[in-house]
Amino acid sequence: MIVLLGVLLVIVGFATRRNPLLVVGVSGVATGLLGDLSPREVLAAFGNGFASSRGVTIFAITLPVIGLLERNGLQEQARTLIARFGKLTTGRFLVLYLGLRQITAAVGLVSLGGPAQTVRPLVVPMAEGAAERSHGPLPEKTREKIRSHSAGADNVGLFFGEDCFLAVGSILLITGFVNTTYHQHIEPLHVALWAIPTAVFAFLIHGARLLRLDRTLARDFAAAPAGARAVPAMASAVDSAAEGKLK
Repeated sequence: MIVLLGVLLVIVGFATRRNPLLVVGVSGVATGLLGDLSPREVLAAFGNGFASSRGVTIFAITLPVIGLLERNGLQEQARTLIARFGKLTTGRFLVLYLGLRQITAAVGLVSLGGPAQTVRPLVVPMAEGAAERSHGPLPEKTREKIRSHSAGADNVGLFFGEDCFLAVGSILLITGFVNTTYHQHIEPLHVALWAIPTAVFAFLIHGARLLRLDRTLARDFAAAPAGARAVPAMASAVDSAAEGKLK
């Protein structure tokens, strides 16, 4: 039972908002030492875990690449691209991304999108650009609303799309647990096929919510006073002037 003190360290560390990596590392070392492992064995366990899960550290490559792309105008190019499609509103664009995210996840490409590599550098600027084309400069509250809907479209598309792929971890977990515990013989393909109707209804329901976002934005801008809408434009002009002076 004393080995479970490592779990208590994790709970206390997260409850006190400590660094997650530090909390997990200290908890792992404490659990190994309390389990009568030598320091060398604890270090070997960390090394084996890292070597068998190298995909977790892929962010060390993707984040610098995304940072370089953004520094060289990726978001500006995304806004310019969306401006060419006059009838593509924020809600319609997010519906298209929702469908694309579901389809790619359904064929196993779950890492093709995501908050870091797709939503922040591409989807959000394009969604905001569509709103700016229709309504002008956006208040910060409106930008946060668009960003939350962009992240929601990615999450819903991935969550309900990946279950349609028969080799995804959740499908294999369900079939493995049921077959082992209840002595059944369920094929992963059968579970994946039954997930398709759920994915379709998820697309229809969340797609309707995204289309309703256009009406919500139009109503918010109609109710906002003209002075409040001019403030972001003035702030943007001041920032641009300040950047020009610095250059």
